[in-house]
Amino acid sequence: MASTALLHVDGLTKHFPIRRGLLQRTAATLKAVDAVSFAVEPGETLGVVGESGCGKSTLARVILRLIDADAGHVRFRDEDLFAASEARLKQLRRDLQLVFQDPYASLNPRMTMRDAIAFNLLIHGTERDEARRRADDMLGDVGLDPRLFGARYPHELSGGQRQRVNIARALVLGPRLLILDEPVSALDKSVQAQVLNLLQQLKAARSLTYLLISHDLNVIEYASDRVLVMYLGQIVEMGPATELAEAPRHPYTQALFASAPSLDPAQRLARPPITGDPPNPLSPPSGCRFRTRCPFVMPTCAETAPSLREIAPRHSVACHLYTGAE
Repeated sequence: MASTALLHVDGLTKHFPIRRGLLQRTAATLKAVDAVSFAVEPGETLGVVGESGCGKSTLARVILRLIDADAGHVRFRDEDLFAASEARLKQLRRDLQLVFQDPYASLNPRMTMRDAIAFNLLIHGTERDEARRRADDMLGDVGLDPRLFGARYPHELSGGQRQRVNIARALVLGPRLLILDEPVSALDKSVQAQVLNLLQQLKAARSLTYLLISHDLNVIEYASDRVLVMYLGQIVEMGPATELAEAPRHPYTQALFASAPSLDPAQRLARPPITGDPPNPLSPPSGCRFRTRCPFVMPTCAETAPSLREIAPRHSVACHLYTGAE
């Protein structure tokens, strides 16, 4: 039976060998993404959150086959992306687009904004004049007047304006799924709000689906319908955004939300919510990878890795505290 999910990720794994010495032998392995499984329903925004180095950006690139996976499958509209030929993958990428983190580094400094957006259309066979016309329309859709910004170069734009161009470049092909890799992390707070509001408007107007990657809990909570929490390459909790914000279950998720800064001076933290240093990702702890920093650690945590299990409708946790929970 066909799945209703627009994107279905099953057991996705990506390990990077660390080679050393004259013979470049594998000395260690970095488990950037380790058996990750989830689904994204049409029209929803799934937020992916975690500390830097937890595997969020690698996950995005493996999904799009910008990096080859070691194991697992990614299905888009019930079609296996990893089994698709290069020609078919090119067609599928019209429906799967990525917005990069750095709005300046992802733009060609020698291309005008009009040409940068039109380039996506040109490589898919659109005539040059038509591509430029659609690029101008797309500039208008993201709030930039094409008469003012179409002929400008990246260095002539602010960070927020460059990110609007990157969003326009991703949307000009008419995709169904947009993967947003830290889309506002390089922007100041006022511009972040403008870009997030723009993304919400475009989602409603174009019936888009988002996979939103961020380390900023405020961004995730504001824009996401569901949230996926990652720690050292694995999912530790996944559920509705409101539930995770109000009652996070996994100790790591609890610590993440507790560490979010508050504007109320009476709510200042007396002690850090997470103790200890992050473990070496080349040699993660046995069993539960969070156990070395967990206040609720038990002997079984060192012996067995907890599986991701559903504890409430659409809410799953990988923690031995909930073993046997209904």
